[in-house]
Amino acid sequence: MIKVALPNKGQLFEPTMDILAACGYRVSKSLRSLSTFDSENQVEFYFLRPGDIPLYVANGILDAGITGKDFVAEKGVAPACLVDLSYGASKLCAAVPEMHKAKGLADLTGMRIATSFPNIVGSKLPGNPLVELEGAVEISIKLGIADAIVDIVETGTTLKQAGLRIIGEPLFESRAALFAHPGREGQDEVLTLKSRIEGKLLAQEYMMVEYDAPEALLKQACAITPGIESPTVMSLEKSSWFSVKAMIKKRESQRIMDSLSKLGCKGIILTAVDSVRI
Repeated sequence: MIKVALPNKGQLFEPTMDILAACGYRVSKSLRSLSTFDSENQVEFYFLRPGDIPLYVANGILDAGITGKDFVAEKGVAPACLVDLSYGASKLCAAVPEMHKAKGLADLTGMRIATSFPNIVGSKLPGNPLVELEGAVEISIKLGIADAIVDIVETGTTLKQAGLRIIGEPLFESRAALFAHPGREGQDEVLTLKSRIEGKLLAQEYMMVEYDAPEALLKQACAITPGIESPTVMSLEKSSWFSVKAMIKKRESQRIMDSLSKLGCKGIILTAVDSVRI
């Protein structure tokens, strides 16, 4: 059995629950629950603040966890990153009032900066007085305790509503990831979790194409759809006709379908792939 930390709220919660369910894990959270046990997969899930997860995993209290890379960087710990996930993309950006003259990060010198990420900001903007806040950082300027802020930006809508604008390049770019305690990456349940998630993410890049091809065109058709190792080819009841099945990249699927049709193949079907192991 392994113990795995999950975000208890925020933008990472729903997509994390979705991908685990899609990977066959039995995980649910009630209003008061802090943990749940998946007996079928031998995983105990703990719902924790995303910013606390790196400490629990890095210190070996829990075997693995899913959280944002920004939280890991802020804690200054080094759990092993196993899989970069396809959600939770965000940027840590500096912002000032709309009418402020500052244009870049260099213009923030000496200004009081409010942030929930003091370690990252302190390393990127050394010497600035920092005001550490747990949340609602954008209101700090209006309340007079800061001159600028550095906060997580997803769409920028919240900053605009607060009368702020982003300046300079992002101080840090983040997305969600699966982490493990160093040395426990090889545990069977951890490897299974990693493999299932990778398979689900990889499936987003592929589709399955199936079609019928006459013997005279079979070699050309297979060249268009070579598959991973090679396409699956089966003879049909109709003489000199074959059924072909192959995995193809999703971004190339429509072009491949066009090429097969123009070649003379029939019954061309594209289907989604739920999970992949390559």
